[in-house]
Amino acid sequence: MRKWIACALLAGTAACAGRPPDDSRSYAAKVAADRAAKDAAFLAANDPIPKARHDQFLPLAYFPIEPEYSVPASLKPSNDRTIIEMPTSTGTNRKMRRAGTLEFTLKGQPLKLTALNEVGEDPSHLFVPFSDLTSGTETYAAGRFMDLTRNGTGFYEVDFNRAYIPYCYYNPTYECPYPPKENRLNIPIRAGERMKK
Repeated sequence: MRKWIACALLAGTAACAGRPPDDSRSYAAKVAADRAAKDAAFLAANDPIPKARHDQFLPLAYFPIEPEYSVPASLKPSNDRTIIEMPTSTGTNRKMRRAGTLEFTLKGQPLKLTALNEVGEDPSHLFVPFSDLTSGTETYAAGRFMDLTRNGTGFYEVDFNRAYIPYCYYNPTYECPYPPKENRLNIPIRAGERMKK
């Protein structure tokens, strides 16, 4: 059975020590190159987007790249070992634990997102599902994902330009978790992957 974590394989997301990019042109070029590489990989395969649906979804649609949507964050670790039964697109639940809370400021507004670990999976993988005021209109109704790799500093880059739509949007054989209530942002995040118009 496919794991939802496969959604992250081509997302191009990586943790870093946490400050906005200094050179916005080279940053934008890097994000654009990663997007092009993801399109090429999807076009060359029948999965996650079936070949019959390539014309419908490829190339993937994105908001314009804006460096201000890549912000430093600190992770406040969670001591809560409670297992969360997270609903998914297939109707089953995935077992998750809260790894901590990412605290950051976006466009002058302080925000928080919970980072999660799937029980029994790589503990260094931080899964950050979220929804926002674009969900259901400009972006996938069930939300989008970001992925980080745990590091020893506690500082990360939250880069919404790399937020991606879960693969279950393109292919119902994928099982994708829905963001928890605490990760529903009451602002629009017009960055990262969007639905085609």
